[in-house]
Amino acid sequence: MNQTREQEGLQQLGRTTNYPTDYAPEMLETFLNKHPENDYWVQFNCPEFTSLCPITGQPDFAEIRIQYLPGERMVESKSLKLYLFSFRNHGDFHEDCVNVIMKDLIRLMNPKYIEVTGIFTPRGGISIYPYANYGRPGTKYEAMAEHRMLSHNL
Repeated sequence: MNQTREQEGLQQLGRTTNYPTDYAPEMLETFLNKHPENDYWVQFNCPEFTSLCPITGQPDFAEIRIQYLPGERMVESKSLKLYLFSFRNHGDFHEDCVNVIMKDLIRLMNPKYIEVTGIFTPRGGISIYPYANYGRPGTKYEAMAEHRMLSHNL
């Protein structure tokens, strides 16, 4: 099993965890999708996401939902956990966090389709639920992204 992990280039899985102290996209790792010809959903829920308000420095709490249709590569879950944890001391608005997460995952694995939703807890009596999505250009997934964006409702 270790030989397979090393062949995949996975550095985090099965090793002592070193938690990043600030935004760390370099923590993200991938592995080969064994079924790239199939369309199927992969969903991650991170119910304990935290980041910092870039103005006040106060913590913001959210559930981050990531759903994607994998292409050739998939994100490794421990590396994703460490990456999301790295936002803990990072100051960004809710909308920025969601878009940064999505763009980092697109660069990492070039999915067929991906969407990221942030369900942030209320501050000052207002909840913010940013949503971003992407479909691979020139494919049916691009049309899917447009359709899901236009009909999006949390």
